[in-house]
Amino acid sequence: MSTSTAVVNPVLRVAPAAPAEAAAYFRASLVFHADASDVAAALAADGDPGFVVLDSRSTEAWDQGHIPGAVHLPTALIAEQAEQLLDKNVPVVTYCWGPGCNGATRSALALAELGYQVKEMLGGFEYWAREGFAFETWEGAGRRDADPLTAPVGAENCGC
Repeated sequence: MSTSTAVVNPVLRVAPAAPAEAAAYFRASLVFHADASDVAAALAADGDPGFVVLDSRSTEAWDQGHIPGAVHLPTALIAEQAEQLLDKNVPVVTYCWGPGCNGATRSALALAELGYQVKEMLGGFEYWAREGFAFETWEGAGRRDADPLTAPVGAENCGC
């Protein structure tokens, strides 16, 4: 009689969640996050998108490039300035540099603790620029070609 131990690959070493648990988790994730292309599409549509975009980075970072129409409010200043710049009845979408930075998470937490409805924009300014969306700098308007690793070249959206 041979005893064999099934080798499980690293992906399935921990089994996937039950479908209902997975649905609850992914639904919750969408409550807290938006991506750059969805934010861009909402801002480009006619009319009020129903939210305000907040750049939580330093003034130096803001000057290098930011989303047109965004409110600039560094995380350290949220407690003292949010009420002058933001309406608690309008949801806020925060962003910072990119996936390697948790500044948008910290600013979202600070805003939520003050009573604001808030979402974090995944990818931050990095993915905004990499996906080819227009931005503003201290020198004026800018736009880069879409990076084919982050957005389909020549298509209006990724189809997600």
